[in-house]
Amino acid sequence: MTTAGQGQGLHEQVLDTLGLAITAGEYPQGSVVRTEEIAQRFDVSRTVVREVVRVLESMRLVESRRRVGVTVRAIEEWNVYDPRVIRWRLAGSDRPRQLRSLTVLRSAIEPVAAGLAARRATSRQCRELTDCALGMVETSRGQRLEEYLAHDIAFHRVILTASGNEMFARLGDVVAAILTGRTHHQVMFDDPDPAAVTLHVEVAQAVREGDAERAERITREIAVGALAELDVLAPDPGAR
Repeated sequence: MTTAGQGQGLHEQVLDTLGLAITAGEYPQGSVVRTEEIAQRFDVSRTVVREVVRVLESMRLVESRRRVGVTVRAIEEWNVYDPRVIRWRLAGSDRPRQLRSLTVLRSAIEPVAAGLAARRATSRQCRELTDCALGMVETSRGQRLEEYLAHDIAFHRVILTASGNEMFARLGDVVAAILTGRTHHQVMFDDPDPAAVTLHVEVAQAVREGDAERAERITREIAVGALAELDVLAPDPGAR
């Protein structure tokens, strides 16, 4: 491995460790850590630390000030839509609440996006959506969750993009992070729910046929099912 490659790998390792620690509350809001302490903890150069802090600042997790240090921001200030922040939060103890929050976000946006897609999707996007749905069917048995995940992510990216709304389209990475987190943290059944898989096929059909009302209704049903799964697989300890 080249020196540059080693440096990049070290940078990512420190970034992941600090990001996980901050989002898990190891460094509470308002706590201050100095760059030299980070350098000493990870046995890395201050150049690497500065690069890591710069990335964390871009996510609004921390604020760096000369002669003060690196201060952890309040969670209300974090860029909670950053896929890496999502990934870190899903890896921590707050996973159930984070999953539920993200799934509610999806339930608010994706049905509307599906309805728009039924009105605006190109013939190519319709074919892509159908291919993704059929891929989900093909990989929905035999505990092929990683293969299923790839088709599932692609399906939802097409829906968001085909909506023709650039704001929805930009949420593709967020949805990908949610679906990946569910799979990698075993917040999934060994095989996907057959009813949910069938609903994805029906959404693709509704979009292809230009039936906006049906596409929106079925996508909302998918979201309701996803929330019900969370109640079973990742119950929120703070829920009443």
